[in-house]
Parts: sequence; C-alpha cells; structure tokens
Amino acid sequence: MPNASKIAVSTRIFALALLAASIPMLLLPETAFADDSIWVRSKGKGQMIYKELPKGDRIPDFSHAGYMGGGVAIPDVPVKKTLIPSGADDTASIQEALDEIGKMDLVNGARGALLLAPGVFHCSKTIVLQHSGVVLRGSGSMSTILELTGPPHLGLSARGANDVQTVGSPVPIVDDYVPAGSSSFRVKDPSAFGAGDAIQIIRPVTDAWIRFMGMHDLKRNGKKQTWVSGDIRTERVINRISGNTVYVDVPLTDSFDSEYLGVEGTKVVKVIRSGLISQVGIENLRLIAPPQKISLNQPQYSAITMRGAVDSWLRDIEVVDTTNGVSVGEGTKRVTVERVSVIQNVAIVGGAKPADFAVSGSQVLFNRCSGKGDATFYFATQAKVQGPNVILNCTFHGNGRIQPHQRWATGLLIDSCNLPDGGIDLQNRGEMGSGHGWSIGWSVAWNNKAQSFVIQQPPGSMNWSIGNRGEERKIPMPTFGSPKQTETLPQGIVESPGKPVQPNSLYLEQLLRRLGSQALKNIGY
Repeated sequence: MPNASKIAVSTRIFALALLAASIPMLLLPETAFADDSIWVRSKGKGQMIYKELPKGDRIPDFSHAGYMGGGVAIPDVPVKKTLIPSGADDTASIQEALDEIGKMDLVNGARGALLLAPGVFHCSKTIVLQHSGVVLRGSGSMSTILELTGPPHLGLSARGANDVQTVGSPVPIVDDYVPAGSSSFRVKDPSAFGAGDAIQIIRPVTDAWIRFMGMHDLKRNGKKQTWVSGDIRTERVINRISGNTVYVDVPLTDSFDSEYLGVEGTKVVKVIRSGLISQVGIENLRLIAPPQKISLNQPQYSAITMRGAVDSWLRDIEVVDTTNGVSVGEGTKRVTVERVSVIQNVAIVGGAKPADFAVSGSQVLFNRCSGKGDATFYFATQAKVQGPNVILNCTFHGNGRIQPHQRWATGLLIDSCNLPDGGIDLQNRGEMGSGHGWSIGWSVAWNNKAQSFVIQQPPGSMNWSIGNRGEERKIPMPTFGSPKQTETLPQGIVESPGKPVQPNSLYLEQLLRRLGSQALKNIGY
C-alpha cells in the first residue's frame, strides 16, 4: 500500500476540515441578524417573493436540483455481493460482480449493492456501472481504497446510452420574450403535447445573438474562435397545458428574446429518451492514483464520470491525485454529489488547468463537497449547460477557483461556500481556451466567503453577487494575441457586499418553501 500509507496522515487531517465544512453555514452566529435580500425573500407559509428585472426576469428556483428532484433521501440499497481484495488486479472481479447484480430483478427501482471489504483493490482499467439499480459501495473512505494502476485511465464510470428521439415537428413559442425564472410560455399549437411529456426547448444560435453578446470577433493568435454554434436545448417535463400556455416542472434558467433568435425563433419539441440508467450510486470509498506532475496534453488519470444517468448519486468518496476529479456529464439529471472530496497533492504544469468537479447535466446538487490543491478549477460548467445546478456548503483550499468554464451555461447557484484562498467568477472568459467567451448567465453567488469575486453582467442577462464576503473585482475580457482589453466589463448585481443576507441558504429556503421541513431533514439539514 505505498500510495495509501503516504497519504494516510494528510487525509485524516483533511477529514477534520471536511467535518467542519459539513456544518451548515445557516447555523453560523454571524448570519443570525442578517437583513433580508431584496431579490428573494420569504413571505408566509410556502411563499417566496422575487424581485424582477424590467422584462420580468428573476432569480430561478434552484430547489429542483438533487436526487429525485430535491428533498429526497438517498436510499441504502441492500448488499447482494461482497468482494475482498485479491492482492492482484481486481478490475475483472469487480466488473463481473457489478454485471451479475445488473442481471437481478428490480425491486422498487433497485437491484442491489456490491460491497467492497476493507483493503486495497488494484484497478488497471475503468470499472463501469451500466445497469439501473446497481450500487458500488465501499466499507468507508478510510477503509476501502481503489488504487488506479497501469497506464493513466478513468477509474469509475456510471453510464447509460442517453439516446434522444424527437416526436413530431417542433412548435414555435409565440411569446416575444420569455423571462428567465419562468415556468410557462405560450406555443403556436399545443395539440401535439400533453401533461407528462418530456420536451426540449430549442434555442437557435444566430449571428444576431452572437453579435449582441459581443462574441463575433474572438481570435487567438490571429485565428478566429467560434464561441457557440448549433442550438441550445433545455429539457423539461410538461406539468399542464391551459389554452396555448405550457407549464413545465422546473423553471427556465435562460431567457428567450425573439429579437435575436431569427425568423423561426425558439421552438418546442416532444422527446423520448432511451438507454438511460437510474438509481445508480457510488459511495463510501477512496480512489487514489499515482501523483503526476504533468500538463493536460499528457495522459492522465481521472476519478469518476457519470453520463446518461438520472436519479442517481455519488457520496462519501475521497479522490486523491487523479488529475481530473468528478464529472457529471451529458444526459444526467436529478443527481446528488454529496461529501465528495478531491485532493491534489501535485499541481498541474502549463497554462491549462484540470477540474475537480465539472457538470454538463441539469438538476445536479453538489452538497458538502470539498477540494484541496492549487492550479485547478474547483468547479466548472461545460458548454451550453442549462440548470438549475447547485453548489451548496462546499469548502475548497488552495488558489483555485469556482469558475463556469465555457460557452453559455445558465442557472448555477453557488450557495454558502468557503474558498479562503481562492475565488468565485461568473464572467466572460473571452479568448481563454478555444474562445470560451461568456461562460455563464442567470446565475447567483449567495452568502459565500472567498478571496475575490468577479461577477459580470452579460448582455441581455444578469448574474448576482448577494451577501458575499471578499473583494468584488472588475476586470476586462481576457484576450490572447488580440489587442489587450483595458475597459472593464459591466458588473452584475451586487447586494450586501461583506455582509450575509437572509435567507442564509437560498437553496435550502427554496426547498423548504416548496416541499416543507421534512425535505430538509431528508438531505441532512
């Protein structure tokens, strides 16, 4: 156990920090007498009052993020098989046991858990969870260790097929403007839709919108960069239809302005997904890799990815020295990542940085997670991600940043997080990367602590900094090879800088008002 013994002391010390980080910030004395936010406040039983921008846009309801749509306890799935370490390569035996459980009957959505006994399991290849209702469970993050061996590779993958089939022809939205935070919109002809249908709202990426956003002339070293192309798709489920008004299950996290969306404009189409897996979990283990002082263009270890999975979870996991950490990717929905820590003992070299946590899915809750290391993005969104997604009560140590990464994500809440040496940025990344440009809109940093905040206002959109403690910075758009920008970009809305506001946690308050106090107890609050 050479790697395990080397990190044992440092991880136990870090575990104490994780314990402190797990205490909800809403209980801290300094927040006891905070003023109400003017943008979101509670009124009476089950009511929230939202201040709107001139076109009706408002802060979205983020409480739909998390396992089963928020406020539902993660289940303890019964153990069906147990493995002990072999002392050799355990990849095949773990994979065979998971696949064997995957053939068992579903009972209330679950098939069973594979329990890994205490000890070190050596894994030379990726282990895949590909069946619904299957859980990979260790005996504790200080007891069960998956040690990645052999050439750099991904450690664990939970993945479904995520096939999407459209049903019928797209139907235009007839509203001139649909505000962010809305739960309804009008369509030209609702006859193709019914309650319970899954739909995609298709927003075309037009030249007019790209120019409006100031993203039409991105260059790097003289070469044109493409910011966003194709369509941006938001998936929702229809709750009900009244006349030609469609009401959806989760509020929208983007606005739709017909002025910039072309002749055909935004459309809605019914979809059927197949191949998704559900009720899949990875929990109670530690995953370690050999430390590598490398750049991102070299082969690298990664910890965990989840793709094409719904109503699933990752919890009580410690990741050590994989270059990239946890990625909750495309096709994921209603997922909780809870008490997962990523420790990087060796910083990356070169300009590009890895991500400890990354999201491409929707309704994903990162709860009481943590990170430790330098030269990293603690959290990043990928291209065209439509929320709501939430980072709640997380703590990160080192000079990294929470920074939505590229190409117009929307609907991220960073709530009650602590970055004593790092920063939180909702910004235009300009010519960084391959032309990441405006990385995020309609997002909120709420009651956080950090060294610095960069909260910028995209054209036609908004980001909010509310109740945050740390320097509020104004910076220009980054350029590489183009004339250096000197004019700072417009700042988003900054309320109560240096002093927290009520409610102490926006996510928990929204969840409380939507589902009641039992929903908070179900997720440990």
